[in-house]
Amino acid sequence: MNSKLKESLLLYAVTDRHWLAEGEPLLHQVKQAVEGGATFVQLREKTLDETSFEAEGREILAYCREKKIPFVINDNVELAVRIGADGVHVGQEDMEAGRVRALIGPDRILGVSAQTVEDALRAETAGADYLGVGAVFPTGSKDDAVEVPHETLAAICRAVSIPVVAIGGITYENVPQLADTGIVGISVISAIFGQKDIREATKRLRTRVDEILRPAASE
Repeated sequence: MNSKLKESLLLYAVTDRHWLAEGEPLLHQVKQAVEGGATFVQLREKTLDETSFEAEGREILAYCREKKIPFVINDNVELAVRIGADGVHVGQEDMEAGRVRALIGPDRILGVSAQTVEDALRAETAGADYLGVGAVFPTGSKDDAVEVPHETLAAICRAVSIPVVAIGGITYENVPQLADTGIVGISVISAIFGQKDIREATKRLRTRVDEILRPAASE
């Protein structure tokens, strides 16, 4: 799974219903992102009730399967297993990574957030398939986000053998600053879903990420 997973992490889109128009399904935005070149989708819901969350997850999973795009759920391990998602992503304050791996089994993708080399090594040992490291820039998407220096991001990339994705505050303008850190991709929310034309914004970002990170992603 490793080389295929590494390639799929190039442009990792994390959903946020904050920008949905009234009555607009989240799937509509996901479709625009994938059509624009997103290579991985994470469903992130913090306020939706469980029944609606499950229905939404099944709908987006079906679409991602059709497009052969990996689909994971943020934090909700039970839901990820129940609907057959490709995996789950957990933070340092969520369920411990080793326990998550035991619950999801060996074949599903496990992503873990990390802010330090120690976090990263612990997550790798516990069975993580990839790491999300950040916030690498100031971000408004998480109130409690800790900013991670680019030197620490590079140190984490050197310390682990699993792929690392940069997260937090990444935009079309600042992504070149991450070029030599060792990451294989970027994870974004507002740089895709907060844009007026999601498809075009994703297309522009994908082109830039291809130029900057493709050599590292294909090693």
